[in-house]
Amino acid sequence: MEPPPAKYGGRHTVTLIPGDGIGPDLLNHVREVFRFSCVPVDFEVVNVNSALETDDDMNNAITAIRRNGIALKGNIETKHTMAPSVKSRNNLLRTSLDLYANVMHCQSLPGVQTRHKNIDIMIIRENTEGEYSSLEHESVSGVVESLKIITRNNSLRIADYAFKLAREKGRRRVTAVHKANIMKLGDGLFLQCCREVASGYPDITFDSMIVDNTTMQLVSKPHQFDVMVMPNLYGNVVSNVCAGLVGGPGLVPGANYGNAYAVFETATRNTGKSIAGKNIANPTAMLLASCMMLDHLKLYDHATMIRHAVLKTMNETRLHTADIGGQGTTSEVVQTIMRIIQSGGQLTTEL
Repeated sequence: MEPPPAKYGGRHTVTLIPGDGIGPDLLNHVREVFRFSCVPVDFEVVNVNSALETDDDMNNAITAIRRNGIALKGNIETKHTMAPSVKSRNNLLRTSLDLYANVMHCQSLPGVQTRHKNIDIMIIRENTEGEYSSLEHESVSGVVESLKIITRNNSLRIADYAFKLAREKGRRRVTAVHKANIMKLGDGLFLQCCREVASGYPDITFDSMIVDNTTMQLVSKPHQFDVMVMPNLYGNVVSNVCAGLVGGPGLVPGANYGNAYAVFETATRNTGKSIAGKNIANPTAMLLASCMMLDHLKLYDHATMIRHAVLKTMNETRLHTADIGGQGTTSEVVQTIMRIIQSGGQLTTEL
């Protein structure tokens, strides 16, 4: 998809949804870094109150994204104690805007101590159906049916997205993750669609793996994976395993793409409620998500400048937050990133 064109003297307007937990703090730091780095982006802030049972806030957010074409968001808490009629706001956002592809690039980062080194896996997750169709009912008392929807159209679409991305990024292998040995019709259809699409990409090796074996292989021999494509729930599980492999939820960015809109966030979609307001959250994932957003807007120079400063802070200054074994605060990390940007000689505002 093409990004929305710049308006008003070459500036872009982006919808900003702070979300819950650490979302508002981290997004304030993103705004601080953008302002300091003279990034030509203006944010339209739309607050979504997760405590409300009505969808008014969410509808406002969706309208704003339709208007601007692009958004950066924190995770909106979904309380499982609420009435079954209250749908996950994050899920509603993805289905309403048909953001069918969730993309996460799981890459070992310099300076972060992990068991496995040099991991470089791309996860493509179908984002609009599967187990997250929100179709549940209690047919008789004590018996709940929860419907998993797999469609040929959406399976072909996500498989094609994965193979196109693999070719574009010079990748060699695509692995489809499934449970077709048990769900012969549902996951069988998904796997069949992946095979059909694979036949059109003879330059890329295609294989498939059952989801339970996939999680074991990931933690024991992760280097065998290149690009992975899977239905919704498996994508959620596998992306969290992969984030853990490279250092945790504070490090990995994620993106949700449709044909018309794009929404950027942290890959594992945690609210981080327990550490909110303590100035100890790792700002890396949200800053790298904002860099993915800048790449999408074709503001490549700004994206590269901020990404370089984030990675240099981790690797050379070794200033780490508590989640990766350090003692640095969120604001100390962000200040260091801005100092590195300034030392690069780019046009900046005052610190």
